[in-house]
Amino acid sequence: MRRFSQKHGFSTLSEINVTPLLDLAFVLLIIFIITTPLMDKSVDLVVPSSVAARNAVNPSAVQTISINRESVIKLNNNVVALDELASQLSALKQNRPEIAVVIRSHRELPVQKLIDVMDAVQHAQITKVGVITNPEKE
Repeated sequence: MRRFSQKHGFSTLSEINVTPLLDLAFVLLIIFIITTPLMDKSVDLVVPSSVAARNAVNPSAVQTISINRESVIKLNNNVVALDELASQLSALKQNRPEIAVVIRSHRELPVQKLIDVMDAVQHAQITKVGVITNPEKE
């Protein structure tokens, strides 16, 4: 606390000056508002390579599940009902424990249908799951 000299004596300053603190907070806020959108586009990501990644999945152990616009589910090009999918995947998992599943779905398919298929894959206790997408055309 600082004392100020007045004509009749000394008095103490009981308020703290928050103006410089607010100025600093606003400057930092403006800096973060400006730099945050730039950080997203400036990241140039290069995925690391690994020798183990080449041998992660045997291509012959990959099973393909396709879902078309009419919600018809196909396991390796054979039409399968949703309730039968989990049992067929479980049978494939028992024969080949290293099985992997790739899901191809139509772009206009409701998300709930895709989630139902993913639940069936999880129910079959298959942990290697992928979803195929196409890159966007620029």
